[in-house]
Amino acid sequence: MRDATLVVLVHQLFFQGMFFAKNIALQRKLGRPVRGTNPEASLAIAFFVIFIALSLLLAQTGSEWGKFALLPDRAALTLCLLLLVANLLVAAASLQGLGDSWRVGVIEEQQTALVETGIYRYSRNPYFLSYLLMFLAYTVLLQSALLLGLSAIGFVLIHAMVRREEQYLARLHPHGYREYCQRVPRYLIR
Repeated sequence: MRDATLVVLVHQLFFQGMFFAKNIALQRKLGRPVRGTNPEASLAIAFFVIFIALSLLLAQTGSEWGKFALLPDRAALTLCLLLLVANLLVAAASLQGLGDSWRVGVIEEQQTALVETGIYRYSRNPYFLSYLLMFLAYTVLLQSALLLGLSAIGFVLIHAMVRREEQYLARLHPHGYREYCQRVPRYLIR
């Protein structure tokens, strides 16, 4: 299980490193907060921390509790690594693509541009998609029924954040956002 612990730790170093670097750089550039205080974002962030911590705990202890061995360990590791590479590429493209419009949650008093280029031509929510890839990757790596169940809860929380952002963007960009929604799927597939 040392391999699994190392995979999660190294992945989080890059994934969270990109996230924090973007937040810090953008907050300094704009001179104002880039994190909203809406409950959907706060709840999702707390959930992400719990999911990651539990993944590390399961990896470190090698717990067999709730384990379902559908794949040999080597195949699970390989599939996990492929998913994590996709996660990091999608996350990086998302953070770069949003530019100065990046926010963590909705900040009603701030107006941002509607971004429809780059990775946002294929998904309206690629950064959230990257979290779903992470949930899947860790679940495959650890082959854990517990993480599978938590991934479903994670999707519900992400979807709540997405719906909140959609309402905000529909108010901020009434015509452009409606047209964008007709062209581009919410996540990846219509």
